[in-house]
Amino acid sequence: MKKIKSLLFSVAMMAIAFSAMSCNKTKTTSDGIEFTYIKEGDVAPKNGEFVLYHLVVKNDKDSTFISTYDQNMPAYLQFNDSIPRQSGMDEIFLGLKKGDSIAFEANAQKVFGENMPFFLQNDQNVKISIGVVDVLDYAGVEAYFTALQEAEMKKQAENSVKQLEIDTQIIQDYITEKNINATRTSSGLYYVIESEGSGDEIESGDLAFVHYAGYLLDGTLFDTSIKELAQSNGVYNEQRDNMDGYSPLEVRVGMGQVIQGWDEGLALLKKGDKAKFIIPSPLAYGDRNAGGPIKPNSVLVFDVEITDVQK
Repeated sequence: MKKIKSLLFSVAMMAIAFSAMSCNKTKTTSDGIEFTYIKEGDVAPKNGEFVLYHLVVKNDKDSTFISTYDQNMPAYLQFNDSIPRQSGMDEIFLGLKKGDSIAFEANAQKVFGENMPFFLQNDQNVKISIGVVDVLDYAGVEAYFTALQEAEMKKQAENSVKQLEIDTQIIQDYITEKNINATRTSSGLYYVIESEGSGDEIESGDLAFVHYAGYLLDGTLFDTSIKELAQSNGVYNEQRDNMDGYSPLEVRVGMGQVIQGWDEGLALLKKGDKAKFIIPSPLAYGDRNAGGPIKPNSVLVFDVEITDVQK
């Protein structure tokens, strides 16, 4: 009995040792990139199949500048054994198998070649991690990304509902503080018609000409079609002026050419109207960083004037 136990113990220890060795297998590419298998898969792709993988790239300060995880979507490549291996990176990526988890460090020149990011030096080291998600045929890839997209859309919709509740309270506090008598639509847009015109009502598909000024809730002007307003607020752009950019914006209403809050708000107006839109972030740029002062989940305020409507 003791011998059997001893034998089983020895076999177990050998299995553990083999597992540890297999999970730290190291290879070297023809140009000297040494990479380590944290885990090695065993299903190689066939010609025409797609390798889906997650990729993380860090600089020598451990600062991440590429991450497919941040995009919530893996990268992919279509395998073909006739593709020439012109570099060590080609050898690594065209050698990926389902289940592979690889890590390595190499100088940026070997990694990026002619596609060197401007913020890296040729001899600066970068750290790379690759994890293969799956190996799929065309139909499998299509189904995978469709499911991923549907899940992301569902998540965004749920987040938008929560954010709309937050933004609604922020807007209500704002209009109370500013003593604004605004009307709320079912979608969450707040609007005020400050001066009524007498022209045609705007319908879906109409071309509306709109002078506008866009503000953050703290009063920061981030964009306007009015030259004098841009100049007085330090956002004047001479190049835009030279291209006649300080003129009413042409919008084909209801066609998705502008943010949802605008599409909905413009359809409530007519030629000659002056109005204010207070737009919660789900009807504006959502959780995206729109650039400049517009941060994710920003409530936006627009003063608009409909100068013309073409049917």
